[in-house]
Amino acid sequence: MLSEALKNKYQLIIGLEVHAQLQTESKIFASDSTAYGNLPNNQISPITLGHPGTLPKLNKKAIEFAIKMGIACDCEITRNTSFDRKNYFYPDLPKGYQITQDKAPICVGGEVPILLADGIAKKVKLNRIHLEEDAGKSIHLAGEPDTLVDFNRAGTPLIEIVTEPVMQSPEEAYAFLGEIKKLVKYLEICDGNMEEGSLRCDANVSVMLKGAKELGKKVEVKNMNSFRNVFRAIEHEHERLIELIESGKPIISETRTFDPTTGLSSSMRTKEDLNDYRYFPEPDLSPVHVSEEWLKSIKSSMPELPREMYQRFINEYGLPDYDASFLTESKEIAVWFDGLCSKTTNYKSASNWMMGPVKSTLKELDITIDRFQVGSSSISELIALIDEGKVSFSAGSQKIYPELLKSTGENPMEIAHRLNLIQESDESSLRPIVEKVIAENESKAKEFRAGKKGLMAMFMGQVMKQSQGKADPKVATKLLIELLEK
Repeated sequence: MLSEALKNKYQLIIGLEVHAQLQTESKIFASDSTAYGNLPNNQISPITLGHPGTLPKLNKKAIEFAIKMGIACDCEITRNTSFDRKNYFYPDLPKGYQITQDKAPICVGGEVPILLADGIAKKVKLNRIHLEEDAGKSIHLAGEPDTLVDFNRAGTPLIEIVTEPVMQSPEEAYAFLGEIKKLVKYLEICDGNMEEGSLRCDANVSVMLKGAKELGKKVEVKNMNSFRNVFRAIEHEHERLIELIESGKPIISETRTFDPTTGLSSSMRTKEDLNDYRYFPEPDLSPVHVSEEWLKSIKSSMPELPREMYQRFINEYGLPDYDASFLTESKEIAVWFDGLCSKTTNYKSASNWMMGPVKSTLKELDITIDRFQVGSSSISELIALIDEGKVSFSAGSQKIYPELLKSTGENPMEIAHRLNLIQESDESSLRPIVEKVIAENESKAKEFRAGKKGLMAMFMGQVMKQSQGKADPKVATKLLIELLEK
């Protein structure tokens, strides 16, 4: 571990390249299925395998998905976009080149707002978002001398989101990835699953002396399958690069892989220069013109973005920042909560139920909100019962809610009646109980009147006991104060 003083001598600089697999039904240049998890080499065709004489045909939906992401990130949408060939050899790249975008990416510039744990807001500038095709997958089985290749993934459409080198801590990179995952899921263009490889991240990391004007040599770290591993890899490279500089050793611009079991990185190959790829225009694909009408149509189909929902929950529902942040972290939760708010006006109570009992249930059962067995109508009815004083919150959350989870088909009021939980709110019915409690505790009543106000809890407990827990606390408290202070 390096000392903080030594680390503070240098500025960490991070740029990310995030690949998101687009959820189109077919590949970007062929009609093969993009479904995940099928048997190897069952979603291939002569086009995917790059057989001589085959020609690619562009998937229009992939263009639309990329434009949606560009709009969400405030990018400039390129009206005349084109494709290029990027030449390099990998065993899982059947054609020997990748069709990508070099000179005219579909989206240029843009930014993604992030919020760090300490409350500091920052905007991460983007360089571009471009379209390209994915490669296949090489499989290295333990103890086997040969490498197996599955081409099912080859040709799956990707967008690559390239940031400028503007992030300065692993925390910023982590927050950025979280926002990207949230955006692609809200837009429904990618499932954001890093474990399955549908969202992948490469990190470009460098360090320079604080106050220096020229960026240091960068290394690229690949093969990271979780946000946490991206964070750890950046931390590791931060220290490794400083150690190299401090010991007088050169930094080699290279591609490295990160091993999550050891927390260390190792060299894969020296970093290619742009001219190594020999980019040239893809001769088999015509340029694509994005017309004003097409762009308007895509914009009109855009869903509400997470930051827009966040702001609306604050402005329309009067929720605090914390609640709005939690509720918009997942699109499914946000939409479910929005539906709940259409059935109740007690928005803060609705939020408390989402962040309390509902969240606990989802975690305990390890399910998502779409599999939650209690409807928003039942939660809104339960909120109304509590607001109207017909049941207490404790009875609602500890007795009625568990019954709703059993899917008995009963509504909250029916359960409350069956379990005899309806509170007594009629003053004329509660007054005799309160009078009896005060009469049985006359000495305590005198102490209360003498200033010992803490005894109110004891009186309240007695009233609840004698009413078998059915006394409305608000009404009982009002009567107790009235009769005790006579």
